[in-house]
Parts: sequence; structure tokens; C-alpha cells
Amino acid sequence: MPLDIVIGAQWGDEGKGRAVDLLAEKSDLVARFNGGDNAGHTVTVGKKIYKLHLIPSGIIHPNTLGVMGSGMVLNPQTLVEEISMLREAAVAINPERLWISDAVQLITPAHRLLDHAQDAALGKAQIGTTGRGIGPAYVDKASRRGLRAGEILEPDFFASHVRAHFDEVNHLLKDWYHQPGLDVDALVKEYLGFNEQISPYIRRIGPLVQGTLNEGKTVLAEGAQGTLLDVEQGTYPYVTSSCTTSAGVFSGLGLGVQSVRKVMGVVKAFQTRVGAGPFPTELEGELANFLRGTGANPWDEYGTTTGRPRRVGWLDLMLLRYAHEVNGFSELFLTKLDVLSGLSGIPVCVAYQRGGRKIDVLDFSGDARLLSRCTPVYETLPGWQEDLRECRNWEDLPTAAQTYVQYIEKQTGLPVQNISVGPERSALITRS
Repeated sequence: MPLDIVIGAQWGDEGKGRAVDLLAEKSDLVARFNGGDNAGHTVTVGKKIYKLHLIPSGIIHPNTLGVMGSGMVLNPQTLVEEISMLREAAVAINPERLWISDAVQLITPAHRLLDHAQDAALGKAQIGTTGRGIGPAYVDKASRRGLRAGEILEPDFFASHVRAHFDEVNHLLKDWYHQPGLDVDALVKEYLGFNEQISPYIRRIGPLVQGTLNEGKTVLAEGAQGTLLDVEQGTYPYVTSSCTTSAGVFSGLGLGVQSVRKVMGVVKAFQTRVGAGPFPTELEGELANFLRGTGANPWDEYGTTTGRPRRVGWLDLMLLRYAHEVNGFSELFLTKLDVLSGLSGIPVCVAYQRGGRKIDVLDFSGDARLLSRCTPVYETLPGWQEDLRECRNWEDLPTAAQTYVQYIEKQTGLPVQNISVGPERSALITRS
């Protein structure tokens, strides 16, 4: 019963699409278990670039079945557009290859408008959400009034529920947030128009996933966002609204707790985040521009979903060790090592200073206020000038690059099994 899990070890945008693409080649089923179209997984195959927000990125491999679990929130319009995009790229998408849990919560245009209004009302304390309606949809789920995908299969009930939802949000927008009212009739008609396109994909997915495992086949759980955005363990309140850690796999796919073969933590060779919140190793100026846009893949450090420039900084090993603690990683997948080429020295955060004392063991439960009081303590490793994009074996890497990888292994106690040195599928070093 091989269950493999891929988790972002930072604030998201670590390059999980690369890791999923690698493992999906030998997987029978690839499943998303959390989040919505606030996620963005990019896979580059030759000259083709696939940017996916909802559908598991492993579905690009023709041998895999894709599943969207109950821990997700789904915008039907985004899904329809994504299916169309994949079909145009000659990827087979049909109800035999893609299953959507009947318990997935649905996002509406009203959720998106409410998301913008609520974040704007916070003023300087804004979270910096993607504006995709993720938070309001999860709020509706927790308050037991959300729309579920399975309701689409009962058209009359669903139409009534959708109208009640739009009426309620219309009231909130006008009376609480002083925003223009909604054209409820037009929105209901538009929203219900997606039903026919989506309904063939909806079914119970728990028996499918468990049955696949019982047959001895491989299931790959594809996480969205990153550990530090987890609603419980992340840098609260600057987090997303779902469980982004390995613990979320079981509830998000309807599985009982069982043995896991591999938990792969995906970590960038430096640190990035999108949105507000504390970021101890954040850089500005020329070094920030270097990490963001002058490495091997120019202009890559912009959000796949939002297009916003990512905040960038040096690798934070304090937070990486914390991510290992809450996920139980068995190995690391290091991405974008090629971007660091050209630096004479590379600082790495190994401890914090807080309240006049050094902290090298993070006693931390995700409180952003505590993290905002920390300043990084760095060790600087030697840099390298060589271009790594053509490296395919460990021996091809310059000594300083090998030292950098080995330092991460020593500090975390985890093996770095795979190293990405470019966006292409082939730009990868796999270590035995």
C-alpha cells in the first residue's frame, strides 16, 4: 500500500510541481487534498509549460488518475477553464481520468467579492490574500452552510441553495462592507451554467483511493501551498485556510491513518513568500532582484496564481527544521539551486536572536508575533560561479554547490534526494 506525500516546506512556491511530476511517473493515482485555485503548480515538459491551479499536476502523465479530495475548495469556472487548457495541450481529461469528491466545497463569485472586501477592511493589517474566495468558502464550510459539489447532482436543491447563498452575501457586502450590491439573478444563472460540465466528474472518492492502496498500487498525495501557511501550524494569522501539512492527507482524502512510504519535503534553495507576514531573512535591493529575476530562469519569482512579485530572502534552516518537525519528512527535494550561481558567498540562517539571546532550537507554534521579533543569525557558505543548468549528476556540481547541499543535510538530518537545476523536466539530479 505505497502512499507517498509531497509537501511544501516553506511558504509555498517551492516548486512542488517538479517533485510531483517526478513521482507521478511511477504512480497510479495522484490526489490533491487541500486548498483551491490559490495554488499554482508549474510543470515544464520540453517547450510546453503547464500551469495548474486545481487539477493535480501529476495528471500530465498519461498513466495516472487524478483525484480532487474533500479537503479542497473548488471554483467551477477555474476548473472548466483548466480542463479546456489541458485538452488543448493534448492531455486527456475525462470522467474516467479525473474524479472530484462529492464533499468538495464550492467557491462562488460572491465568495471572491467577499474575500476582497474583508481583506480591504483590515487596512494596514491586511493578510494579503489571493482574492480567490478561499477563506470565505472555508468559513462557510466550518459554519455548516457551504455549497458541496455533490449537491450539483440534485439540481432543484442546488439552485435553491445557490440563490440563498448569493442573497446572504449580497446583504453582507451592502450592509457590512458598504460595497455595491450583486445582481443575484444574473449570478445564479451564470453559476448554474457550469453544472452540466462538472457533474460527470463528481463521485465518492474515498473508496477509490483506499481501493487503489488495497490493490498494492501507488497513491501520490499532492500538497498545495506550504507548511508555513498551514491554518494551525503556520505563521498565524498570515496563513491560508486549509491544512497544508502531511496530516491533512487523511481527512482531505477520506482515508484512515495508515503507513506512509515517503513524505517528501520540497524546499527552495533560498526563501520566498507572497503576501504579508514576518519574514526574518527577507532581502531588498540588488540581492533581492538577483534571487527574484536574474538567475537561470528570469522573472520566475512571480506568483503562478496572482502574478505578484514574491518576497525573497536567504534560506531559513530554523523554519525548515520546524517544517520537518510538523510533517515528519523522510527526504528533501531541493529546487532552484541553479539560481544561486554567481554569488561569492551564500548566507544561511542557522539560528535567531530574540530578546537579547540566541535561539537555535525553535520553540514555536506558528505565532507570527513571536517570529516578527526574531532576527536571523547567519553562517556564510562559499558560493560558486559555474552555471548548473546542464548538470545531471552529483559529480557535475562544483564543490561549493555540493557543500551547500551537504550543509542543509547536516542541519536538518534529512537526505537531499533530488536537486532541481532548471525548470525543465530533465534538469534534475537524483542521488541514490
